[in-house]
Amino acid sequence: MRKKARRLKRVREEEERIKDRDIVKTVEEVFDAFTMGHLYNLERRGVIWELKGVISSGKEARVYWGIGRKGEDLAVKIYLSATAEFRRGIRKYIIGDPRFEDIPPGNFRKLIYEWARKEYRNLRRMNDAGVRVPAPIAYSGNIVVMEFLGEEGYRAPLLLEVIEELSLEEVEAIYEDLKEQLTRIVCKARLIHADLSEYNIVYWKGKPWIIDVAQAVHHGHPHAVEFLERDIWNIHKFFSQYINVEPLNELQRVYMECLTRE
Repeated sequence: MRKKARRLKRVREEEERIKDRDIVKTVEEVFDAFTMGHLYNLERRGVIWELKGVISSGKEARVYWGIGRKGEDLAVKIYLSATAEFRRGIRKYIIGDPRFEDIPPGNFRKLIYEWARKEYRNLRRMNDAGVRVPAPIAYSGNIVVMEFLGEEGYRAPLLLEVIEELSLEEVEAIYEDLKEQLTRIVCKARLIHADLSEYNIVYWKGKPWIIDVAQAVHHGHPHAVEFLERDIWNIHKFFSQYINVEPLNELQRVYMECLTRE
């Protein structure tokens, strides 16, 4: 019994050491001096009062549950400022974009700051066009603050996570709604999401919401047609598993007309 107790104690101690290392690694990776400076800036501006736990974690960014000055819930997206993989991944979205032309090749921090600013501006542009996206609130450096989709610190689920629980009528309604959202993105905001799929659609209050719009590009981008075709194909493929949808070429026609219209 004593040997077993000692083994259990060693296991618990090792688990705690691993946990501590992971916490330190996370803090070092996300909350470097530059990021902390921008968090303080947002606090001074009265945007963020408190930062709570992680609600979403990816290779490029982590999203935290935040609290505003009036007690409102916030989504605080912090782009990781030291990942070469992210730098490679965004390259295809910034080539041909004049906002990135003056950034020196080795200045990754300036690149990531412009990327965060781009997400904020894309959110604002889509929101102004009536697209159902998290309302943009503020940005600073590599941080974007936006409306929190969820409640009490729990994020709203992705469409992918709940679609099996929905009725046929509900799925059909979501599909029609998403087509309207896509029309507003392409035809009114004059943008291409460029990464639209079931992984970037949140189901909240009975409606689909579009998220993760940093990579969205203008119609004049050299890969605009390619990105739009991929967005449409992703939506068509996903929903065709659950409901009857129109042929892909019919779905493409309306959006391509908006893309080519001056």
